Amino acid sequence: MALRAFLITIIVALVAAPAAVATDYMVGDNSGWTLGVNYTAWAEGKDFRVGDTIMFMYKPGVHNVMKVNGSDFQKCASSNATAVPRTTGNDVIPLATPGKRWYICTIGEHCSKGMKLVITVSAAEGPSPAPSSATSAATGAEVSALRSCVWVLAAMAAYKMIMA
Repeated sequence: MALRAFLITIIVALVAAPAAVATDYMVGDNSGWTLGVNYTAWAEGKDFRVGDTIMFMYKPGVHNVMKVNGSDFQKCASSNATAVPRTTGNDVIPLATPGKRWYICTIGEHCSKGMKLVITVSAAEGPSPAPSSATSAATGAEVSALRSCVWVLAAMAAYKMIMA
């Protein structure tokens, strides 16, 4: 009876585990956060959800990332005097709440030349679909497959221990 309950628990965990996987999006995919990328096109078709992260990858000192509001996004300037841009070149931003998010580069004319991103974050309901880019989709699929393999191997090991 204990074995049956254990196996049911493992099966439920296997079914639920992939749904809990959050997605990490690298802004601009392989190009990163730089001039010459259409970030509106990059964000199209992506389903950003609470629990996901967006990562801005760029050369420090050349670019930065500033979270702004919608009107500042349109003006390509921050009206918040106390706001400090991110400058590490490896800025990971967790998407913790639903709603619109606006980001710009405040260096020179970068924002007016297209270095700005607006996304809409949805509530975390069910699994996030795979990202549309080949690079991000492959990474998400690989992570999901790896987690499933780990669960299956753990279940097999536990089963062998119980049966021994």
